[in-house]
Amino acid sequence: MGAELPQETPAVHAVDAVRAAAARAGLVREIEASGAFASDPAWREAFEEVPRHLFVPYYYVGTAEGYERLWGEDADPGRRERWLRGAYADEPLATRVRDGELISSSSQPSLMAQMLADLAVRDGDAVLEIGAGTGYNAALLAHRLGDALVTTVDLDPEITESARRHLAAAGRRPRVVTGDGARGCPEHAPYDRIIATCTLETVPRAWLAQCRPGARILAPMATGLILLEVEDGEHAEGRFLHTPAYFVPLRGGGREEHRMGLTGGLPRRALHSELFRFLLTLTRDVLDPHEALALWRREGKPSRERFGVTVSGSDVWAWLDDPTGPYAWPLP
Repeated sequence: MGAELPQETPAVHAVDAVRAAAARAGLVREIEASGAFASDPAWREAFEEVPRHLFVPYYYVGTAEGYERLWGEDADPGRRERWLRGAYADEPLATRVRDGELISSSSQPSLMAQMLADLAVRDGDAVLEIGAGTGYNAALLAHRLGDALVTTVDLDPEITESARRHLAAAGRRPRVVTGDGARGCPEHAPYDRIIATCTLETVPRAWLAQCRPGARILAPMATGLILLEVEDGEHAEGRFLHTPAYFVPLRGGGREEHRMGLTGGLPRRALHSELFRFLLTLTRDVLDPHEALALWRREGKPSRERFGVTVSGSDVWAWLDDPTGPYAWPLP
């Protein structure tokens, strides 16, 4: 089914400031309990100060019939209250749905906080975000670093237009660029950090060329998060973090779901293992699912942290334990 995009209007005047502040404080306490603020307490202040509800003036919740829209300007006070509670729940929110397909979302706040902490920004770092979404993540980065050091890019002009409105409503003005995230944003390079909020199938070479030596790239890949250290414009390497992560693809989706349709005959217990699904997705273009299962068992059901990715010139590959070891798979 298609979901019509409503005309956005600022929801702030419909929100009781006291209730919004209380809901935001509850979310901050929940994130803090996860440990995401431990390495850089400045992120706690960012989540305290940046009002998430301004970035989700409407969102969609799944129903048996498809999607229901909750809206901050709803005439029904009960539905407005549901909208506000959902805006500050530690859950991802579907923000754009087209022909029944999710095309943009606001990520789970505790996962966003963990990713920002893993990015390990320093004062003065220039950051490129791939995937503008609602603009909320860019606002958190801009609060931490300043507007001038944050650039966010998205392919969809509707998404970038609404992100600009949300950011302006929150008093933030980082650069919001409409363009192909796979090409980065060379006009504002070089960057000290690149963070993607959409799933990659490979590491775009253009990103390395736009990074300073020593930069970090953090991006969802397969069902995990890869953290790369950039040596120079041709070389980067890093391992997956332990955190599971599921994001909208950088470009057209459906490949993981298609891959999962090729798993007939595999044990149900293996298919229910989140770590096996990670390996299956990571090796989908190279290994037959049954080969992937044999490897997974033989290597003691390896965790994400044992896997990594290397970029060297025109070659990009994933590996288990050792980038020059026997288990390595080219990425597309």
